[in-house]
Amino acid sequence: MKERRILNTFRALDTSDGAGVRLKRALGHNPAVRLDPFLMLDAFSSDNPDDYVAGFPAHPHRGFETVTYLVEGHMKHRDHLGNEGDLKQGGVQWMTAGRGIIHEEMPQQQDGLLRGFQLWINLPAAEKMKPAGYRDITDTEMPRLDLPGGGQVKAVAGEVTLNGETITAPVVGGSTDPLYLDVKLRGGESLTVPVKSGYNALLYLFEGSLTVNGETLRLEHTGTLSDGDRVTLAAGKDGARLLLLAGKPIGEPVAQYGPFVMNTQEEVEQALRDYRAGTLAEPA
Repeated sequence: MKERRILNTFRALDTSDGAGVRLKRALGHNPAVRLDPFLMLDAFSSDNPDDYVAGFPAHPHRGFETVTYLVEGHMKHRDHLGNEGDLKQGGVQWMTAGRGIIHEEMPQQQDGLLRGFQLWINLPAAEKMKPAGYRDITDTEMPRLDLPGGGQVKAVAGEVTLNGETITAPVVGGSTDPLYLDVKLRGGESLTVPVKSGYNALLYLFEGSLTVNGETLRLEHTGTLSDGDRVTLAAGKDGARLLLLAGKPIGEPVAQYGPFVMNTQEEVEQALRDYRAGTLAEPA
């Protein structure tokens, strides 16, 4: 058994995206701040509609997956194929852009609040041009495990065994085999989470205070973890809430231009040509 520790930490940067949506970029500020297979993690939280009312008008993607997790609020979405939906509070939209998709997302408050995350997960070269697809997962479809100290773990993706009990999320496996946990700990509570050896892993703390193997992770900071097969989390006196992400690295070159993530610059330029020609999402 090898305990993981914090390797690097960095503060989530205030930025904006879409039509001026205010958010914090917790991962992916620049190409040097990625963690294969994770390309980007954005956190958004506001009780002011002006921060996000303009939303994310129609925009393209190719070559990766987006995972939108709404802790509070809801989000209307639609794409160029006529698919429409309304992602509800606590739910997840798992979108595989594959060869290409053009969609829009419009965040909405619920009870005066909007809070959530969007994660970008890379696809290997063999899967970058597969057909696009959506999967909307409701809050009630995602399993939870109540902890002895009063905390709770919610499995958004992957499978994990805690205190002898296994919980399995609706999305499991795939080429990057992601683990995505929403972890709530009460004040002074600790938890050891198994994480597959060889997988890259990170934490993002969005409530309270936390130590990891004795090292402090500050609020609204991302901590990348060393290799190992488990990580021990200990909440401060006011508790903690965090995302724990882990995934199997792809180990391929990454060429990115905005919403296009490919392996070579030529492939990115082809994506741009396809988008301008209106053929981005057409079958090969």
